[in-house]
Amino acid sequence: MEAVELLLILARGEDSQHQFKKNINNPDSLAQEIIAFSNGQGGRLIIGADDDGSVSGLSKDDIHRINQMISNVASQHIIPAVNPTTRNVSVQDKIVIILEVSKGINKPYQDKDGVFWVKSGADKRKATSREEIQRLFQSSGLVYADENPANGLTIADLDMDYFRIFFQKRYGEKLEDQHLSLAQTIANMNLGKGGELNLAGALLFGKNPSNRLPSFIVKAGSFPGQSITAETYLESKDITGKISDIFQQTINFILTNISHIQGDRTVNSTGEPEIPRIVLEELAANALVHRNYFISAPVRVFVFSDRVEIISPGHLPNNLTVENIKAGNSNSRNPVLASFANQILPYRGYGSGILRALEKYPAIEFEDIRDGDLFKCIIKRSRSLT
Repeated sequence: MEAVELLLILARGEDSQHQFKKNINNPDSLAQEIIAFSNGQGGRLIIGADDDGSVSGLSKDDIHRINQMISNVASQHIIPAVNPTTRNVSVQDKIVIILEVSKGINKPYQDKDGVFWVKSGADKRKATSREEIQRLFQSSGLVYADENPANGLTIADLDMDYFRIFFQKRYGEKLEDQHLSLAQTIANMNLGKGGELNLAGALLFGKNPSNRLPSFIVKAGSFPGQSITAETYLESKDITGKISDIFQQTINFILTNISHIQGDRTVNSTGEPEIPRIVLEELAANALVHRNYFISAPVRVFVFSDRVEIISPGHLPNNLTVENIKAGNSNSRNPVLASFANQILPYRGYGSGILRALEKYPAIEFEDIRDGDLFKCIIKRSRSLT
């Protein structure tokens, strides 16, 4: 890093990837900073700069001491160990240390006391909630939300008629012809264990999983204007049930609340929806299959006068970006759910859903909102494009 680049960073101030420290004397505090960067997107700790961005500099003794401390902390105070790099940069006739911390590949990281630290804006904080710690493990691929127990739902909560039909379609034989117990069959399909359903099993095949999993629904609303702050709404609905029911009802809600174009059809025809149905199906299926089920919040669907929004809990996982997914890249956050979804929803699991939606209807925008832990699809309504 050149001095000019460093001065530009200092002038912009601290943010989630740049932290300034006048000096470092406490190994535990240093470990917390490195852990927070490692559990996030990585970042730089600039030592020898005040909070206001002014350069205070470090003595030769400080430089030697701090570099030794960084080495000890990285290997002995952080679990698992990390390998940050340092650079001594001369700026305004003073020396500062640039400590560069990469985004961790062995998340989650914790200090020697077992505390997980995460970035919170320009600062850091402890990760204390169970959900937040689970999401840290999820980002490393160590745990998946859809394999977690489904809040007490058991094989007695299965929609057996629906499950029998699916089983025969998938495996080409009747469920009753199996020589295994139902509990063992469910376990072999990775839909539960010991008679208890996991999240995938409950969402896919439960009679009404929303009774015990009330956060995993779709909240839908239709508004007369372009903002959710409108005093009135046209329609509001909580869409519940197994994932196939939620999917169909979500599509129907949107289709009911957007325009249909008659074109050259007869007056008795219902007309074609202004947004092609296949586009809505691809995006709704992606929202239900790829949302973050470690976050206890519903998928939200809003129909405005100029657009339709589908908002999923959880930003894009790992290194995925909006440009990645528009190019056909994918990363399965819920592998069990995804493995069955292609026989229940119009979902193929190849990462091609976004491509197909854009090909049919290019007027779609995507926002990966990392601070709010959300992913948003914005589908422009055809009349707003004219």
